[in-house]
Amino acid sequence: MRIRLATRAELPALQDIERAAGAPFRELGMPEIADHEPPALDALERYRRAGRCWVAADERDLPAAYLLAEPVDGALHIEQVSVHPRAARRGVGRALLGQAADRAREEGLTALTLTTFTEVPWNAPYYARLGFRPLPEADLTPGLRAIRATETAHGLDRWPRVCMRAPL
Repeated sequence: MRIRLATRAELPALQDIERAAGAPFRELGMPEIADHEPPALDALERYRRAGRCWVAADERDLPAAYLLAEPVDGALHIEQVSVHPRAARRGVGRALLGQAADRAREEGLTALTLTTFTEVPWNAPYYARLGFRPLPEADLTPGLRAIRATETAHGLDRWPRVCMRAPL
């Protein structure tokens, strides 16, 4: 897989990846997550224009996974990582996170942050294996508190969630 910036023409394919990547949540009793609509094309375009929408392209140069990120309080916050099931368990997510870490370092940011489900095997346990550590509530920055508030408003706290940080 080759990691590169997404093109505008690929944005609908990213939505398809998101839908496919969400399907396994149904097996965990999280159908609302499985059925959640992917980011709108205009939101994806905003990340793309900012140079913070990467894809992992397969041997035909077609996206098989993507990552969205934005700076939040001195860190690069991983907004979304989605890997199509056909590309899962091949280090694709790790490679995308590596690209994000490289970009964060270039920008002088000190860490990667993300929010995730604690009890989903390919969420918090996976990120912990990659060096992310849970952030206690008291250590959340204003930006991370705002992100968590938005997630709560969207009902994501129905399942246990955590903010995590990996220093760079």
